[in-house]
Amino acid sequence: MQKLKEFGLLGELAAEFLATSVLIMIGCGAVAQVVAGGDSVGNYNTIAWSWGLGVTLAIYIASRTSGAHINPAVTVAFATFGDFPWRKVPLYVVAQTFGAFVGALVVRVGYADLLAAADPGHTSATQGVFSTMPGNGTLPVSVMGAFTDQIIGTAILVLLIFAIVDRRNTSPAANLAPFMIGLIVVAIGMAWGANAGYAINPARDFGPRLASYLTGYATAFTDPSGYPYFWVPIVAPVIGGLIGAAIYIQLIARFLPPPPHPDLDAMTPHGEQLKT
Repeated sequence: MQKLKEFGLLGELAAEFLATSVLIMIGCGAVAQVVAGGDSVGNYNTIAWSWGLGVTLAIYIASRTSGAHINPAVTVAFATFGDFPWRKVPLYVVAQTFGAFVGALVVRVGYADLLAAADPGHTSATQGVFSTMPGNGTLPVSVMGAFTDQIIGTAILVLLIFAIVDRRNTSPAANLAPFMIGLIVVAIGMAWGANAGYAINPARDFGPRLASYLTGYATAFTDPSGYPYFWVPIVAPVIGGLIGAAIYIQLIARFLPPPPHPDLDAMTPHGEQLKT
């Protein structure tokens, strides 16, 4: 029995790793195409839709095995406001971050020629392919403004994820939920992308940031002003995720009627129970 449990956890971590890696290959790949290839191969809408589709496809990969958190902020929120085991949280976070790191390496290798041509010095001009910056490196946004933006964006994300996966609510069918969550990411990208690049996911930002640093981007951990910005998209999304989950629990979940079947009480499609 213990061996089965160990293999089960290994499968969950493998699913989180692969799903997050695919997310980054699609999302960062789209950014690389636009930044290095120019307007002829895409624009901001291309990027927003690609991140949303990347999330959708990543969830389809991992939802049955691990619940497809693919985001440490989501994992921490489910551990805090659901019954996801805290002992799994560090392992999920490592798997997600390593998946993002590997996915970014694939993008870095695949787009090496175009990135070198567009930015031979590998500077902040193309650093946005892999990680975020205040104002996307060009707009006049302060670090505090970016920090606030990441709290707001992730709060929206997690609040809506909780609403979609709560079976007592008007949740979509299980096979449609990944598509709806992908649309959430598209909407956040279109509404909250200017201030800080809508990382809304610590693994999505830190993994590619580390990959770019190890492959020639010497200033990967700083913003264009030299400030060590890397911590903002790690800390702020976790805070935002907790806020979004708390809002949903306090303003919606606690007032929902009991489900028709006791075994579905406040449960997500993966079987995690939400606190009410």
